[in-house]
Amino acid sequence: MKKSVILGALSVAGLSAGAAAAATLDDVKARGQLNCGVSTGLSGFSAPDADGEWQGFDVAVCRAVAAAVLDDPMAVEFVPTTGKTRFTALASGEVDMLARNTTWTLSRDVDLKFEFTGVNYYDGQGFMVPKSLGVSSAKELSGATVCIQTGTTTELNLADYFRKNDMDYEPVPIETNAEAQQQYLAGACDVYTTDASGLAATRASFENAGDHVILPEIISKEPLGPLVRHGDNEWGDVVRWTLNALIAAEEMGINSDNLAEMAEGTENPEVNRLLGTEGNLGEMLGLDSDWAQRAIMAGGNYGELFEKHIGEQTPIGLARGLNAQWTDGGLLYAPPFR
Repeated sequence: MKKSVILGALSVAGLSAGAAAAATLDDVKARGQLNCGVSTGLSGFSAPDADGEWQGFDVAVCRAVAAAVLDDPMAVEFVPTTGKTRFTALASGEVDMLARNTTWTLSRDVDLKFEFTGVNYYDGQGFMVPKSLGVSSAKELSGATVCIQTGTTTELNLADYFRKNDMDYEPVPIETNAEAQQQYLAGACDVYTTDASGLAATRASFENAGDHVILPEIISKEPLGPLVRHGDNEWGDVVRWTLNALIAAEEMGINSDNLAEMAEGTENPEVNRLLGTEGNLGEMLGLDSDWAQRAIMAGGNYGELFEKHIGEQTPIGLARGLNAQWTDGGLLYAPPFR
């Protein structure tokens, strides 16, 4: 019942916000700053470093958009949001976009009046337990206490999974990943469940990471990506094609080291169109011809960002898996730049 009320209220907020904010691109240009909603802190994805500067895979998407639109990847105000507050922040206009581990679902797309602009990480929900628990499968978790972030798809997936497998559990509601870590390490719950990438990021932050096990079961599809308000199509196009530019750049062999050289012109017409040496794609987006060059230079192509922030050589240690290019057996596939 509470969920229905919240969804209905957000639907109304989304409708009014969509009507009132149909020119976000103009607003961002006039303001000279992108307001980007991120998580309250998830290592590798979005978290402030020791100097208070936001870093991470999701943060990089915000910076790429700012670079494309404002010619300055640092012209971003990062707004931390929880699972409960993120949609209100976007619907109300407090932020121009969300880039914070948000799953693309029908109800969020349609009922909440948001528009997902692509997927920057294909994920799925998993479970983490202390190694001392002696559990090797999620199907051994009947009767467990489970830390679960409220207002998320993981809350619903958890209920579905335990019901389907005729198991019981006791939920321990938490608001943020930081709270989940604290409760889990304090023994307030036997299990922490969230997106598998989030579990890897959380475990990497533990002093004794090896004392914790991520179970093999993945119980859901969690396509995570940036989103904007419905009815703001021009702005949605900018965010969508900025993400596509990062993905396409990797596929085309464009990276931060060779970008300047390739921007002088190549034998590949699509590379030239992407980098603005042919055609007028930037003009179609309300930007100049170098928009994609700036987006790529902000941090690198998709592969560079992945390896820098969450890849196998980082403490997070994620393999590309489903997030490999389609040419390498993954799901990453940018539409044509033409």
